Amino acid sequence: MRHDAQDDRQGTASGLTQISKYISLILRHRPEVIGITLDRHGWADVDALIAGIGKEYPVLDRAMLEEIVRTDNKQRYSFNEDGTKIRANQGHSIPVDVELPQTEPPQTLYHGTAQRFTASIEANGLLPQSRLYVHLSADERTARKVGSRHGKPAIYLVDAARMRRAGHVFYRSVNGVWLTKTVPARYLHRLQ
Repeated sequence: MRHDAQDDRQGTASGLTQISKYISLILRHRPEVIGITLDRHGWADVDALIAGIGKEYPVLDRAMLEEIVRTDNKQRYSFNEDGTKIRANQGHSIPVDVELPQTEPPQTLYHGTAQRFTASIEANGLLPQSRLYVHLSADERTARKVGSRHGKPAIYLVDAARMRRAGHVFYRSVNGVWLTKTVPARYLHRLQ
């Protein structure tokens, strides 16, 4: 079902949010839906993305895409240096290497989730589920906000320093999200 310009410009913010969510789906999980491919580092050709998204959202043009990237409150996307390619910064369920260097984490990190997942987390630790990495926050406030999106929040303190000493590898995405493959339960302390 195509969305026309009037649908997407209604108050512009909601239209941009709707298109941004669709771009996120394409760049993180399902590029084949619009007939594009990502390179091994997650980059997509900007013109091909606009043309593919245009089948569903004909209003999308280069200026709107730039506005979506610039104003996204989670900084989900990045352009390459010459602006010809775009990618999601993290959250992929498809195998890509977004070229993040290993980074020394702070002493502690946080993870927010819904309380209904606590029994599984406390038994198995944090697992990436359908994503490539577990996502962690540098502050409790952000973790609480993330956890609230899924229901009543549960907040975990992650002993990142101890994990790092044990050989776990951490990355920090360009938008500040901390990533690691798993967080075993022994490194978690439930705060709420």
